[in-house]
Amino acid sequence: MIQTYSRKQKIKQLLAILLPILVTQVTMQLMGFFDTIMSGQFSTEHLAGVAMAVSIWVPVYTGLSGIFLAVTPIIAQHVGAGRRDKIASSLIQAAYLSIIVGVAVIVIGAFVLDPIFNWMTLEPEVARVAREYLSALGIGVIPLFLYTVLRASIDGLGQTRITMFITLLSFPINVFLNYCFIFGKFGMPRLGGVGAGLATAITYIVIFIIAVILMKRNEMMRSLGMLGRFEAVSFAHWKEVLAIGVPIGLSIFFEVSVFSAVTLLMSKYDTVTIASHQSALSFASLLYMLPLSIAMSMTIVIGFEVGAKRIQDAKQYARIGILSAVSLSVFCAIFLFLFNENTARLYSNDPQVIALTQVFMVYAIFFQLSDAVAAPVQGILRGYKDVKSVFIIAFCSYWIVGLPVGYVLAQTTSLEAYGYWVGLIAGLAIGAVALFLRMAHIERKAKQGELAI
Repeated sequence: MIQTYSRKQKIKQLLAILLPILVTQVTMQLMGFFDTIMSGQFSTEHLAGVAMAVSIWVPVYTGLSGIFLAVTPIIAQHVGAGRRDKIASSLIQAAYLSIIVGVAVIVIGAFVLDPIFNWMTLEPEVARVAREYLSALGIGVIPLFLYTVLRASIDGLGQTRITMFITLLSFPINVFLNYCFIFGKFGMPRLGGVGAGLATAITYIVIFIIAVILMKRNEMMRSLGMLGRFEAVSFAHWKEVLAIGVPIGLSIFFEVSVFSAVTLLMSKYDTVTIASHQSALSFASLLYMLPLSIAMSMTIVIGFEVGAKRIQDAKQYARIGILSAVSLSVFCAIFLFLFNENTARLYSNDPQVIALTQVFMVYAIFFQLSDAVAAPVQGILRGYKDVKSVFIIAFCSYWIVGLPVGYVLAQTTSLEAYGYWVGLIAGLAIGAVALFLRMAHIERKAKQGELAI
């Protein structure tokens, strides 16, 4: 990354960082997209089983991996401030921490999965697929968390093309392995939805290995000492990562887990409703990669400018990012409205699932508009290392407003399952407004020199 002096230069640098992130995020989301589609083509029960498993795994992974996203603003600010000697230690210490977290997830998962599925009122085959999917996924948990640290470090340097390249290499591997293990091709066992979990775990291992190889061969990263040595554990570094990362992880957890909670609450409905809800949510999540990628880009460029104490430049980047996200989300909302039937047919051949998915997708349109503001503003605030406010707003908007309103609507009105989506839309809209107001406050403090950097 370099200092920029005009809006045109900022747009050019932002695009250079954003486009690889977008490709990376969309490709990673497509892995889950193909898990869902290919499991749905196997059977509706396996689609529902994967939906249940994903509803448990995604909030756990995204919440815990969010801790290590702290490495991105830490390294970006090191780069902006010229503290090159501190970059390698930030990566190495976060990697140590990620191993501990990965082991904890595996151990805890071994004890809690059976009680969770015994509590849920699922059809036996749906419960079996969900349980075995998560067990297979556990093989790749530690490599996944390690890769998250490596990716956050690479992105913090502004080298987002490298993570794009890694993801593009891994995507066809994931789809091929899905094909083999779901449908029993090329001599592999025919595992259905469980095969999607095994394929994803192997893919996690592959992307970690590829990342290590590329970082070892990158001249700039070698000069910074990244992956070039081992260090003694530094609790001071762990404290820095946790102080920034835990609020990031919690805010992501509260956002993602509320969708999983809705999916779990929908276990009272029939398998067709569960499958339709998950199909619509899967596509909405794919479209969310646009504002999310802009948010991740904002964290990098804002962190770089704030580290160099160029607050006005950071503010200009923020406005460019928000405007871009709003424009793209309006386009996506129009697309989703016009082509919802075609999109629904990608997930299932069952006419009932297709019809219900179309209705859910209409509600998903409103997610796009609120996300256009909420996502980039979250990225901007993280660039300033203002993470506690994002966590508080996420908790209140989803768990104090969104889920309770959705539950009441689902239980007391004719909306039934759709009521959950209406409640979440309300919570997301309130959260977007609160985040924007917080961003304006932080920018004023930074401009007046009252913000610790």
